[in-house]
Amino acid sequence: QVQLVESGGGLVQPGGSLRLSCAASGSGSKINIWGWYRQAPGVQRELVADISSDGYSTRYGDSVKGRFTISRDNTKNTVYLQMNSLKAEDTGVYYCNVDAGIPPYEYTYWGQGTQVTVSS
Repeated sequence: QVQLVESGGGLVQPGGSLRLSCAASGSGSKINIWGWYRQAPGVQRELVADISSDGYSTRYGDSVKGRFTISRDNTKNTVYLQMNSLKAEDTGVYYCNVDAGIPPYEYTYWGQGTQVTVSS
């Protein structure tokens, strides 16, 4: 198993910034893809960003491109989401996600989520 511990959520004013972090621990399974998803009230969970294990491949949701940056610190086995120019519509629960394991035994793990509220 992989355990994911998230931190960094909170309340911020529009235009502000937050940095989320997610540290992986547990069985030592190889992590292939790190991701951040969010669940806004009353809407479907959506991809915010993800990054491959080597750090060269990234994806961003259309609504966050140019404002959010995902990165990984291999030494700390931690993924970060730097969120700048936050908007009210960024409000939601942000979940860390990893795809881990060696094929054909790959599994998806989720963190418990951290609340991000953007409000004046």
